[in-house]
Amino acid sequence: MLADEDGAGAKLWAMAHLATPMVLRVAATLRIADHIAAGLRTAPELAEAVNADADALDRLMRYLAARDVLSRDESGRYALTARGEALRDDHPAGMRALLDVDGAVGRIELSFVQLLHSVRTGEAAYPVQFGRPFWEDLAADPARADSFNGWMSANVPARAPGLLSCYDWGSLGHVVDVGGGDGSLLIALLTEYPELRGTVLDQPDTAEVARKSLAAAGLADRADIVAGSFFDPLPPGAGGYVLSWIIHDWNDTAARAILRRCAEAAGPDGTVFVLETIDAGGGAPHTGMDLRMLVHCGGKERGVAEITALAAGSGLKAVAVYPAGKLSIIELKPVS
Repeated sequence: MLADEDGAGAKLWAMAHLATPMVLRVAATLRIADHIAAGLRTAPELAEAVNADADALDRLMRYLAARDVLSRDESGRYALTARGEALRDDHPAGMRALLDVDGAVGRIELSFVQLLHSVRTGEAAYPVQFGRPFWEDLAADPARADSFNGWMSANVPARAPGLLSCYDWGSLGHVVDVGGGDGSLLIALLTEYPELRGTVLDQPDTAEVARKSLAAAGLADRADIVAGSFFDPLPPGAGGYVLSWIIHDWNDTAARAILRRCAEAAGPDGTVFVLETIDAGGGAPHTGMDLRMLVHCGGKERGVAEITALAAGSGLKAVAVYPAGKLSIIELKPVS
């Protein structure tokens, strides 16, 4: 490195170089921590287990040892450090699955190498990296779709307490979880409000997963499953239409189209609920997630004012905002 008297260049390099994040992702994808925990300690043993080149794998693990993710003794045997324990699949942080480049979230992260395309065009980078839009890519690989649904449902327990307590969902009679994934959110709602009925609408493969999840939860008699797209007409006449972490996946044009379909289905007496991550001041707090939305699907994080403006262009008006823990709920009513 050239002259760097104040260390600013070194600090930038530490933030910018791609080696460490990719080494961690490869280790997570190969489940190195799990194999070490199971008793495999040398590079040849591990390489045989994960179908890797022993020399290349040893070099990768030496890199991790130099960064206190692994330890390495004089005989070349590896062990997990306290930091490395977080790479185990059973660690409560769930980091291994997030870093796995064969999974949906890890694959999304890889599309950041095409960020320049997104910044120049305002369009998603994922299709440039992988040849097709994220949702098409997800639909083409059931295992990847399962990993995405699993990640989404894993977030429900953290979000549910604030969500369930901030509004009387039972008063709606019937709610449609629009783009409801594997049914995790609807299960939480129906469990908390025994008088409530619900519907999950999602793509056919995901809808079938939701059907099984609701049946396993003993809620099949109070829930319906509809296979379809939220760009098409939605089941009409429900008391509430819930969009949980949906609008941020889409650009303004598509988001307005989704909201318009909800307004049509809700009719004059229904209500539309937009659930998004919004800070106490009404803005979108997470700059990292905002860039992820841009890169992977051309979406964006939005605050209350931006969502209200989208709603106004879709025949809806905002009537209330409810803080719900890590989320906020914007209640929308059709414009009469």
